[in-house]
Amino acid sequence: MIELSYWTTPNGHKVTIFLEEAGLPYNITPINISKGEQFAPEFLAIAPNNRIPAIVDTTPADGGAPISVFESGAILQYLAEKEQKFLPLDLRGRYDALQWLYWQMGGLGPMAGQNHHFVQYAPERIPYAMERYIKETNRLYGVLNKRLADREFIAGTYSIADMASYPWIVPHERQQQDINEFPHLKRWFESIKARPAVERAYEIAKKVNEAPTVTKESQALLFGQVAR
Repeated sequence: MIELSYWTTPNGHKVTIFLEEAGLPYNITPINISKGEQFAPEFLAIAPNNRIPAIVDTTPADGGAPISVFESGAILQYLAEKEQKFLPLDLRGRYDALQWLYWQMGGLGPMAGQNHHFVQYAPERIPYAMERYIKETNRLYGVLNKRLADREFIAGTYSIADMASYPWIVPHERQQQDINEFPHLKRWFESIKARPAVERAYEIAKKVNEAPTVTKESQALLFGQVAR
């Protein structure tokens, strides 16, 4: 059984997509980040960076005690390796998928996240910051579009690289991106959107978080944290 600490963000969606695709049994513990639940001691015990998602696998492959994993990319890799699904077993295929997983973790996610912040949530509009991250998001869309020009999925076959990237493309309009400018990416996006497991994952999100809004009060919890 996988115990999933989750909220309805792109990083959270990655894990529910995998779990639905793999047909694994799991329980969701909602961590409402707008209410500060990510700072609860029991959550910090498995996610010391106070960010969702995190998992506890109660039946790890080595038969030992439950194991916890935080960081969405590490979770995807852990689950893929345990289940031997959605990550090629051959050396070249494996690292083809992993390099694009890390591309998402180090590029698409952080840059699109900064885009969201400065375009949607920043208390003052800073034109330089907005333009910086809108343009970098656009550049990364172009990288992915080029990658998909001659293959169905990012690493050839459907993998955790696709599961990691798709949720960060879902809010393309909020990111000030015209997906029609990227025909290969758009074709890939629509094909993943239509997958039954992906549809189920997003339906689960609607049930967990019926009102996905960020208030002034929650912004104080989400942005501008310091070590204290």
